[in-house]
Amino acid sequence: FSFYLKGQNNDVKANDHLPNYYQHRLNFGFLIGFNRANFVVNPSPNFDRFDSLKSIKCVPQPGFNLGIICDYALFKYITIRATPNIAFCSRALDYEIEGSRSFTYQKKIESTFLNFPVDLKLRSKRVKNFGAYVIGGGTYSLDLASKKSLNSEISPDLGKQIVKIKRDDFSYSAGVGTEFYLLYFKFAIELKMSMGLQNMLIKENTIFAKSINSLNSKIFLISFTFEG
Repeated sequence: FSFYLKGQNNDVKANDHLPNYYQHRLNFGFLIGFNRANFVVNPSPNFDRFDSLKSIKCVPQPGFNLGIICDYALFKYITIRATPNIAFCSRALDYEIEGSRSFTYQKKIESTFLNFPVDLKLRSKRVKNFGAYVIGGGTYSLDLASKKSLNSEISPDLGKQIVKIKRDDFSYSAGVGTEFYLLYFKFAIELKMSMGLQNMLIKENTIFAKSINSLNSKIFLISFTFEG
């Protein structure tokens, strides 16, 4: 009788939530995320010829993501994961200009991305109702708010000039996450960093565009995921 009790206590699956989760081939869910969007700014090689322009810096802005999850198990601890989502992002470029007095022009760039990430996920062995994982992969992003096709005359008023970015972007990403197996679903917290591969700047004959050689996206994302 005591031997039987010991055997039952060592049967972890009998005591854990969602004991057969690793046997599922396909899982679905949704995510809610909060992003911090940024640009990696590479100034123009002849930046020093813009006498009045002293510096350019990007100011990260907060945003959020909403998406769905499709997770397919290739092996017990390796899955391929698609998380199409919509992201609302905002970034600001600060241009410090000196003349008779110093002032800063801030050019805010707002984006609404349709993201199509595909990641490879390596998950750990479960410890009771807890697990961890690492992910890495790539993303195609389509900016629905891009002003690429906007035909606007270049105003002599610097305050009215805009910085245009391209509609399409490709990025690579890496991240980590922790998973909690609850009674009816799996909850996870995920941290992910994405770096854009493409120069997003559209060159125009303005001091704001000519002073930059390239702009590459850099986005930090924290997600809360719910999977059945």
